[in-house]
Amino acid sequence: MIVIPAIDLKGGRCVRLKQGRMADETVFSDVPEEMAVKWYKEGAERLHMVDLDGAIQGKPVNKDAIKRILRAIPIPVQLGGGVRDMATLEAYFGLGLGYLILGTVAHKDPEFVKKACDRFPGKIILGVDVKKDRVAVEGWTEEVDLTPLELAKRFEGLGIAAINYTDIHRDGMRTGPNVEATRALAKAVDIPVIASGGISGLSDVLDILPLAKDGIIGMITGRALYDGSLDLAEAIKVAKGGKRV
Repeated sequence: MIVIPAIDLKGGRCVRLKQGRMADETVFSDVPEEMAVKWYKEGAERLHMVDLDGAIQGKPVNKDAIKRILRAIPIPVQLGGGVRDMATLEAYFGLGLGYLILGTVAHKDPEFVKKACDRFPGKIILGVDVKKDRVAVEGWTEEVDLTPLELAKRFEGLGIAAINYTDIHRDGMRTGPNVEATRALAKAVDIPVIASGGISGLSDVLDILPLAKDGIIGMITGRALYDGSLDLAEAIKVAKGGKRV
């Protein structure tokens, strides 16, 4: 199972939010590419990025920072936030992104997701962001009357690379991941799932590892890395070997 460090971009800086609240931010670096290099040197095999401003505005905002990060590290990068049309999709893949995450547009324009999968097979990740078992869109500011399973089922059989499942109430809170909800979604769909939200330390990593048999292929962690409660190199070794080192 892969452990994926996260970099959230807001105003060109690397920040972490609590429960997705834009006003509740902690700045961890004014030079996000330096954080990307740090995680790469500690063994990261993939990087997760979110353009937070883009998610709210519905268009790319932190493109310069994204370019610098892509130039700084050789590993695949997955990006979400503000990707709503084919021109943006093509421009981002042209920069060298490995995967693009579609969330809001998956609810509002499912046909676009299908076209994106046809155009870039195996490169599209479905973002399923959840508040109290309901999907949230527009940078987590709008809740819709749709369960995560209902959204995910729309896109089975299209070649979606994975589902990023994020429990918003746990994101940035270090309260532990929503293991049961993540497992339930993974068992109910034929798309691999990446767990996100709430990882607070190595014990949470160990809790997620047994879910590999249910279709979980990875986990995203952010705040725990930045505040030092989780060591990335150790987490990666544990995830590969299945035991504490």
